Amino acid sequence: MKNQEVKSNMLLMLAAAIWGFAFVAQRVGAQHVGAFTFNGVRFALGSVSMLPLLLFSRNKHTEKPSGGVASRTELKAGVIAGSVLFLAVAMQQIGVTYTAAGKAAFITGLYIVIVPLLGIFLKQRTGLNTWFGVVLAVIGLYFLSVNEDFSIAKGDLFEIVGAFFWAFHILVIDYFAKEADPYKFSFAQFVTCSVLSLTVALFFEDMSMDGLYGAIIPILYGGILSAGIAYTLQIIGQKHAKPSHAAVIMSMETVFAALGGALLLGENLGGRGYLGCALMLAGMLLAQFKGFGKNTKVQQSCIDIKKQ
Repeated sequence: MKNQEVKSNMLLMLAAAIWGFAFVAQRVGAQHVGAFTFNGVRFALGSVSMLPLLLFSRNKHTEKPSGGVASRTELKAGVIAGSVLFLAVAMQQIGVTYTAAGKAAFITGLYIVIVPLLGIFLKQRTGLNTWFGVVLAVIGLYFLSVNEDFSIAKGDLFEIVGAFFWAFHILVIDYFAKEADPYKFSFAQFVTCSVLSLTVALFFEDMSMDGLYGAIIPILYGGILSAGIAYTLQIIGQKHAKPSHAAVIMSMETVFAALGGALLLGENLGGRGYLGCALMLAGMLLAQFKGFGKNTKVQQSCIDIKKQ
């Protein structure tokens, strides 16, 4: 069982690495196509990449009525979650156009401390460790994003707003997870996000074949690797990994994003920026260390197909 846990943790670490480097792909893709075009095509590919999982799930539960690609429950859940996902990825992709991949990842990661805070309004208990984590994360955000004149860069501001939408997305998933099949749910929300993104792109962006061709590698990475493959690795890995281990491992996607930005894009956040990253990561981890009793499902939703 110990060996199985190690293998599961390695699979989750691989998924975190894929998601982390996806921020690099998003930043490169932003140089060729608009944010909504990128997300629309990317999640269309993500929907297609989910089809093998849907088929596997359908064959595995042949004794139950199929209900088509998605039942009314999955469709309703997918449309609602997909609409919130559309807003979250839009803020993220617009933000990454103007800020470093590593900064975008760490700011997005604030959803980890935002979720338990929002849980207060749902009458969920918030431990002292969470409050300490929030303080560390906010201090880290100050060092990472607030300039000497106390202004926040445009891209960082979009990422901060996006972090709140990611937190809402997690709560929506937690609400519907009890009723909806995870594969059909994910497929429905991917399709919804793609349709909404492409609709906005059709009216407000220049969708050219040249742009799509220039962004083909980042789009393929984001649609197939980040959505289909990494999500599959997460599902397999979480079967035998401890929830606390899984959440901490998935937090490492921020580190992989900063590493990818430095190695592939030559990004340098500077001493102040890296100090902010360290404090934010510490805050994220501290907010997760306890509270894996009543709020385990909410915390685990934090590492769903979430973004990338």
